[in-house]
Amino acid sequence: MRRDIEFKADGVTLRGWLYKPAKGKGPFPTIVMAHGFSGVKEMDLDKYADVFSKAGHAVLVYDNRCLGSSDGSPRQDIDPRMQLRDYRSAITFAQQQKECDAERIGVWGTSYTGGTVCAVAALDRRVSAVVSQVPFMNGHRTLQQFLPIAGVEAFFDMLDEDRARRVAGKPSKTMKMCSLDPNEPHLFPGEETYNYINQFVERDPDCTWQNKVTIRSLEYMQELDVSGYMPNIGPTPLLMIVSKHDTTTPTDISLDLFNTVTGPKELIVIDSNHYGAYTDKFKETSTAAREFFSRKL
Repeated sequence: MRRDIEFKADGVTLRGWLYKPAKGKGPFPTIVMAHGFSGVKEMDLDKYADVFSKAGHAVLVYDNRCLGSSDGSPRQDIDPRMQLRDYRSAITFAQQQKECDAERIGVWGTSYTGGTVCAVAALDRRVSAVVSQVPFMNGHRTLQQFLPIAGVEAFFDMLDEDRARRVAGKPSKTMKMCSLDPNEPHLFPGEETYNYINQFVERDPDCTWQNKVTIRSLEYMQELDVSGYMPNIGPTPLLMIVSKHDTTTPTDISLDLFNTVTGPKELIVIDSNHYGAYTDKFKETSTAAREFFSRKL
């Protein structure tokens, strides 16, 4: 029970799906959700939306700007500040749909958008509940853990060179998201990211995911920090789901910031790596989010 939707967000058309429960009479409590860093909606968000809609929720799922089926240029440019604003546009669109209860809106985010939804909940009192899964919370601290010491200088040189290109009127260069070749420049090293993403590419020849991001996106990543929003989430209830062995969005950063939330909050720690939240621990993470939204919306 889903239909294709599109809506305007600060001049850019975003596209996705709106799920309606098969049973019951609307309008229904509604969950707004988008994927992490370069992810597109076909990468397991349909599975989460199915779980939520079967529990009686309408679900609005969309691709972030410049990614997947959504418009926006340059392509593969990932701006977390604009993603935050786009969540708020998605909430407004959801409130205008007959299937959706405008007074019962929840937001769900994962990885990169896991941090974003915390900021959305702090800023937008239309949000009645927020689920933040394996969240990326602070770019500077994450990159300190993420980058090998030998690569720090080269990383910042790359950012400076790309900014010089843009000041000269040229577009930002791109680099690969992931690769199994350690000698090929790419953002997320190792097999975890590559294997998780490429299962979708291999399964679907029409997959809209692309293995590249702009260098400017990495500059935006360095700037991202939702620390200041966390104490202001309350009184909106928060569920945070973190992975015990997460090296992509480090667990210690998420727990530090969870402890600064002063309003109602719940924490679940899964015994997995980052991508286990979507795979072997999917039932655990989706059930926890479903039950939380059912109680709070």
